[in-house]
Amino acid sequence: MIELIQSQLMDPFRIGLIVALVYTMFRTRAATGTALPLALGVVFVAVILPSTQAPGTASLTEAIAAGIVSNLIILGIVLALAMIVRRLRG
Repeated sequence: MIELIQSQLMDPFRIGLIVALVYTMFRTRAATGTALPLALGVVFVAVILPSTQAPGTASLTEAIAAGIVSNLIILGIVLALAMIVRRLRG
């Protein structure tokens, strides 16, 4: 399971989707809020990526669970970087 999470943390497509999720959240925050879109986006990315890729050594349930964990880690990093950029811009 640890190897699966590590490989998902380095997946550039997953990182790009989470960055786009945060960008979209900031742009639509007034209408949709923050927590619900981020939570649904994390789950969506965790489900859609293993569902559309070739089956690996892990089951779909394990891949989704590891995806949620890795997406939350990536989301935390991206949100921290976004807050730093926003504070530096003023």
